[in-house]
Amino acid sequence: MSFPKLGGGALNLGGTRENWTLLVVYRGKHCPRCKKYLNILDGMRAQWAKAGFDVAVVSADPEEKAKADQNEFGWGFDLGYGLSEAQMGTLGLYVTEPLSSSETDRRFAEPGTFVIRPDGSVLLIAISNGPSARPDLGELLDGMIFTKNNDRPPRGTV
Repeated sequence: MSFPKLGGGALNLGGTRENWTLLVVYRGKHCPRCKKYLNILDGMRAQWAKAGFDVAVVSADPEEKAKADQNEFGWGFDLGYGLSEAQMGTLGLYVTEPLSSSETDRRFAEPGTFVIRPDGSVLLIAISNGPSARPDLGELLDGMIFTKNNDRPPRGTV
């Protein structure tokens, strides 16, 4: 899966890579809870990098909205935009119709957090049908360090 990335190029998921990947899907510019969560994530980037994770964030927003967020908050992680409804479906995300045009002008994905192994396989999926339920990033990092150090497999496969 691939998404256009602010600053040029693309965020590419899957396939073989050197590091693990933490992918966070956020609702978009209209969501203040997302900004709070992404500000915490941005503050933890060095910890995630030290643990061997690339951090990628994406929403369905168009480039101009993603750029406005990055300019306002100064996030340093890779920020993708233009997540399509087909991609939302592939990721298993909940898709929401805006409450009104003042919220946003398009359908958007509810939050999702994914951890992808260097071989491209998905280790962890945490999705929500609303903005209030998201993994605690400190706990998630601690768990992922344990998982990596102990070569734990994906769970919930039965």
